[in-house]
This record gives sequence, structure tokens and C-alpha cells, in this order.
Amino acid sequence: MSNLIKEWAFSIGVGSLLISTLMLCSCDVATGSKAVQVPDHWVILDPGDAELVDGRYSWDFELNRIGTYDIQVVTADALPSPAPVARIEVEDQQTGGELTENYVTDAGIVTQFKPSVSFEHTGLHTLAIELDAPFEQVRIIPNFKNAFSSGKYDAKWQAMHNSPEKRAALDWFKQARFGMFIHWGLYSQAGGSWKGTKIEDSGFPGPGVAEWLMFKFRIPRDEYAGLAKSFNPDRSFAQNIARLARDAGMKYVVITAKHHDGFALFDSACSEFDMVDATPYEADAIKELYDACLAEGLEFGVYYSHGNDWQDGADGNYANVKQRNDAMGIYTHAQGKNLWDPSPNTLDEYLESKAYPQIAELLKLMPRLRLIWFDGEGFITEDQSFRFYQMIYDINPNVLVNRRVGYEFGDYLDAGDNVVPSADAKLTKHWETCGTTNNSWGFKAHDHDWKDTKELLYWFIDIASKGGNYLLNIGPDGKGHVPRESAKHLREVGDWLEVNGEAIYGTTRWKIIHEGSEETVLAGTGHRAAKGFNRDFSPGEFWFTFRKNPAGEKVYAISLARAGESARIRSLNKAAGKIHSVRRLGSDRAVNWEQTTTELVIDTSEWDTGDNGFVVEVSF
Repeated sequence: MSNLIKEWAFSIGVGSLLISTLMLCSCDVATGSKAVQVPDHWVILDPGDAELVDGRYSWDFELNRIGTYDIQVVTADALPSPAPVARIEVEDQQTGGELTENYVTDAGIVTQFKPSVSFEHTGLHTLAIELDAPFEQVRIIPNFKNAFSSGKYDAKWQAMHNSPEKRAALDWFKQARFGMFIHWGLYSQAGGSWKGTKIEDSGFPGPGVAEWLMFKFRIPRDEYAGLAKSFNPDRSFAQNIARLARDAGMKYVVITAKHHDGFALFDSACSEFDMVDATPYEADAIKELYDACLAEGLEFGVYYSHGNDWQDGADGNYANVKQRNDAMGIYTHAQGKNLWDPSPNTLDEYLESKAYPQIAELLKLMPRLRLIWFDGEGFITEDQSFRFYQMIYDINPNVLVNRRVGYEFGDYLDAGDNVVPSADAKLTKHWETCGTTNNSWGFKAHDHDWKDTKELLYWFIDIASKGGNYLLNIGPDGKGHVPRESAKHLREVGDWLEVNGEAIYGTTRWKIIHEGSEETVLAGTGHRAAKGFNRDFSPGEFWFTFRKNPAGEKVYAISLARAGESARIRSLNKAAGKIHSVRRLGSDRAVNWEQTTTELVIDTSEWDTGDNGFVVEVSF
């Protein structure tokens, strides 16, 4: 079998199609006289280099970046009717379908298939295709959400990321484990409806979450800005929310200082579309919450939408990017850009006049800021993304930056909105899952599908056992009031942590994550909304966390089932190591236990644990 490895060394981040600083080269890639422009990190497979057996073409190829990729087939001539069907297998993943004219380029007619495929390791891979029609190429290209850096900033970024200040901040972050996310802004007053129509019924595409109100209803900028005139929350909102976060056992708070709508919850010198200048509240809400959180012993971070700004960010450079992408046969996702009423400036002008200055304002306003949670990177270029990271480091090197700053420049990863990675996922940095307490981030008055305490505990414990953080969201209404159900379940999680927090805070992933039933997949906000949550917890199911200190090693076995006559934990048999002691968290009573070659058996016949289970600490 022949290897076809075509590495195209051009400096471009194709993953999010950020091509405003595009550098391309024309290369003859087996399409006769046609010159095909091929960016970095693409793999082009030529049928002439394949191993062909019974109509099945297969190749080995090298990949130097993990992530999500799209598979395309290029044909030279008009597609026949009926359309041929391509069956594509990439190791254990399948994609393909009918050939369709998605794009026409100099290379030919391009068909792009769904689903995308994911690569979790670099190096050698295999692709095979069955297609009863002539074709020119198979193209493996990074998905638009999968941005890669060129490498030109790697050394500078590594020096900052590995600095003593960043290392100390990451150590704190790994210990903290649990944070509160807050989506709050002008949209919170509308409660997920506009002029009597629910956001799901707007008639326009886009996420049905409440903070996307302006986008889903295509509300003109001036009309949306009118919401600021009535945005006047209760003065006690900051203290109330900080106390709730403390009661829930959370260690840090992150709030939307500026979401995609462009409205700032703080006093900004470079924009009047903010809390002080545009609302009757006339006070800096971010500074008030920052002070309240510090008073409760909580660390503080801000969310900032740098790539999406529907008020001042023009079309986010969409038109320019789409024109270039169309020439190469690449899909350009609108990615939440304002295409209905864009501001008359350019994306570059918005960054210089608003985004960069506002980040600097936030850093100077809050000297003890812990992290900045970027979002909506969209068509930000590699240079612009790195500038955000470096500027933050230069002002305050103790501040962590999340992945969505773009181009792998974040200090830590997020798994995705309401996404929990599988136990065998390969993650290169410490990670965090952000999740909702119902199915919206911003306040949605008609969404009553609340995650109950047991479900929240399940996701939290599952994440902790896999070594991640949980950033759990609340969506206060326009007055700053947290929905009653959300607050109730959060406080009940806090009650559980009051007893069992030793198994969460400061622990790490053990060699075994879980025993018992298969893990329940959480694949996104829409996935949870459609599928709900239905899981039984049996006495034979445990999750594990680990702690190592000078006194020895401890494993925590976490159950979400009420204790029965005994607990039998297979993963803590004699092969796991000699157990020194067993203790039930929250109790001083002696525990009767026996370690055998097959399991650890604990007498739980007299334990009154309640419906949310129990935790045992096992010392080696």
C-alpha cells in the first residue's frame, strides 16, 4: 500500500476558516493542468496512489494535528444521474453519501460529506472509499470549528503559558473544580421571547437559547439597544448571587461581561453601550459582583465575546472570508455573525476601537481577576488571537485564558457547551465543561426542564472522575433574580459537597474512572434538550477520584445510590494495592471492611445515606 503524504506548508488557520491573512500556493495535485490552492493541514489523496481492490480505494496518510476534519470528494465533470454514492471509512468511522455539487472550484466539483470525522492521535491513519464513478481527489480538511495555528507564535506562547504565574494559576484552577457561569444581560429581560413570540418560533435559524435573542429574531441594532432603557436590576443582585455560589460549594464565578449582543455590563470608556451610560442602573455591575465574590472567598472571571459583536462588530469579516473560501470549495459557516444589520465599520476597526480596549479595561478594573473566558472567535485571525493572549499576559500574567481565544492559545480547554468528553478522550490540556441548569444559558421564562440535583451531581462527579472542572450556569432574569428551581438544586449540590467535597476539591483522575453501568453521553445543549436524562444508579456503580500527598495515596469511591447491606467495589481489590484504612466521608464511625482478591467489601447495613449516595475514602 502506497503512502500519499502531502504536507502543504502555508501559514493559515483553516480550522475556523480565518483567511483574512491568507497565504496560498498553487500546486499541481494530479488534476491535469489545473492548479489547486491547498492550505496547511490539508491532506489530498490521489486515486492513482491508492491501493485498489474490488472497487475499494485505500490510502495510508500522515496527520500532524488532532481534531475534527471534513471529507470531500472532487470530481472533474458534471455529476451523472442518478448521483453515485460514496462510502467512506476512516479507521472505525464512517461517512459519505450521494455526490452533490456543493462547490465548483478550479479543481472540479466538490462534494462535502456528513458526518465529520475525529482524529484523536497524530501519525499514520487509513482512509478507504467505495465509489463507482471516476474522481480526481479525496480531500481531508479541518472542520471550520477546528482552528490550527501556524506555529509562528509557539515559542512565545509556550514561554508565557509555562511562566511561574500561569503555573500557579493553573494549579489553583485544578484544585477548584467547581465554578458558577452567569449569562446575564439585556436579553434577560425578554425571557426568551420577542413581541409575544417564543425564540423557538422566530422563523429564523440559529440556537434557541435565550441570549441569542437578537440573532434569532434579526432585531435591528437600534431597536435592540432600546432594551437598555429599562434594564434596572435589584441593587442586591451581586450579594445574592455571590452567596448562592458560596452555598453551592463553588470556588469561582464567571459572568458575561459582554456577550454577542455587544452590551457591556461594566463602565467602558470606549463604548456608551454599557451598564453605566445606557441604563437607569448607572453603576458598574461587573465591579459590584467582583467585590461581592471576593468578600465571599470566591475567585472571579469574566466571559467576553471577542469575535461576535452584533452591535459594533460589522459582519465579523464574513463576506471577505466567504469569497475566499468559495474559491477553494470550503464551507463558510456564518458562526453567529450579524448579516441582517451589520455596523458600517470593519472587523479590524471594531477590534482596535472596542475589543482590545475593553479587555484592558477589565484587567485594570479588577486586579485580582482570575480568568477571561473568550467566545465567538469565528473569523479572528491568528495574529489577532495571539494579540489578545499576549496583551492579557503583559497586563496581568496571573490571568488564565480559555481555549476560545483561538488557535490553541488558551491555557486550558473547554469540552464544549454541555459536552462531557468520554473516558477515553485524549485531551492535551486541563479541561472544563460548561453546563446549564435547564436548556438555556440566558433566562428563558418558558424553559422548565430543570436538571434535578441527582442529574447535576452525576455530571459533576463524572467530570471530576475524568479530571475536569465543571462550570455550571445560572440565567438570572432582568432583575438579577435566579430562578427558584435552579437555586434550589444548586444549594442541594452544595449540601452534598459540604459532606463529600474532600473527594472533589484538589483531587485528580485515578487509573480507573468508573465501574458499573456505561457512561451517559452528554453531547451538547441541544442533545440534552431533545433526549432528556434517564439513568438509574445501582449499588454496584462507583466513580473514583485520587489524591496523593506525603502521608500516602487515597482513592475516593463515589456512589449515587442509597446504601444497602454492603458495598462491593471491584476496582479496589488486592491488585489495586494494600489498603490501610477505609472511612466514610461525613462520619466518624468505624467502618467494617474486607479486601479480597476480587473486591473491597464494606458493611453498609447500618448506613443511612439518603438518596444521593455516599463516598468512601480508601487509604493505601
